[in-house]
Amino acid sequence: MTNDSSLSTVVVVRNPQGLHARPADMLVRLANQFDSTIKIGKGSEHVDCKSILSLLTLGAAAGTELSISAFGSDADAAIQAIVELFEAGFHEMNDEE
Repeated sequence: MTNDSSLSTVVVVRNPQGLHARPADMLVRLANQFDSTIKIGKGSEHVDCKSILSLLTLGAAAGTELSISAFGSDADAAIQAIVELFEAGFHEMNDEE
């Protein structure tokens, strides 16, 4: 018996400089800790959340809404961890103050 599930949610890029190389790297490292397939995107464009080059093609500036979907046995934990990373502003919010 498998326990695969598919989940999705929407997050907002909160850090002032958007999804540039440093947060994209953090996101890829986090996503690769999970077995689930994770997609992220805006509008009709969705890319592999485990590829930094794919993430950078989104050009997600501050305030951009991104949809995240995950499919697999640890999809719930993956979505939760990624949402927490976005909500923390990739830990760049305090750097700007």
